[in-house]
Amino acid sequence: MDIIITILLIIILVFSVIIHELAHGYTAYYLGDPTAKYEGRLTLNPIKHLDPVGSVILPILLFLIKSPILFGWAKPVPVNPYNFNDKKYGELKVSASGPASNFALAIFFGLILRFIPESLVAMNPGIEVALTYIVMINVWLAIFNLIPIPPLDGSWILFSFLPEKAEGVRIFLQQYGIIILMLLILFDGSFWFRITSFIFQLITGQALT
Repeated sequence: MDIIITILLIIILVFSVIIHELAHGYTAYYLGDPTAKYEGRLTLNPIKHLDPVGSVILPILLFLIKSPILFGWAKPVPVNPYNFNDKKYGELKVSASGPASNFALAIFFGLILRFIPESLVAMNPGIEVALTYIVMINVWLAIFNLIPIPPLDGSWILFSFLPEKAEGVRIFLQQYGIIILMLLILFDGSFWFRITSFIFQLITGQALT
C-alpha cells in the first residue's frame, strides 16, 4: 500500500508542478513573451518539465522519512521580462500565476471532495483519497511558493513592491535566500502542515489528518 500511495503522491505532485509552470509560461505568453512557447514548454508533456531531483528523488525521500510536508519542483519555464507589454507589473503577474494555479486546483478539487455523494465514495474509497491528496499538495505548493525568499515566486512578488532604496533587501535575500529557506523548512515542518490543514479545512469542510 505504501508503494501505491507513493506513486499516487508523485503523480499528483508532478501534475501540480507542471500546471504551476504552465501558468507561468502562459501568463508570460499572454504578456507578450513567447520564450516558453519557442522552447516547447507550453505543453502537458511531463518529459518537457521533469526535474530528476525536484520531481522524483526529493518527493520519494520526503515520503520515506515520513516528512509532514511534501514538495518538489519542475524545471522552471524560461521567461524574458524584456518582452512583456506590461513592464511595471509583468513580473508580478507571472510570479503570482504559479501559486494562483495551485490554489485554483485546490479549490476545484476541494469543492468536488466537499460535495461528492457519500454513496459514490462508499463504492470507491480511492476517489476520496486521491481528491484529498490533490487538494493537500496544491494548497501546500501554493503556500510554499508564496514564501518571499528567492528563488520562490513570493520573492518576485515582494520585489515588485519594494522601492529602489530597499535594493539591499533584494541583494541579501538573493545571496542567503536558500539558506534561510532551508532553515525555515527544517526548523518546524509541522508549522507548515498546520497552515496547510487550516486552508484545506476551509475549502473542503473536512479536517486533514
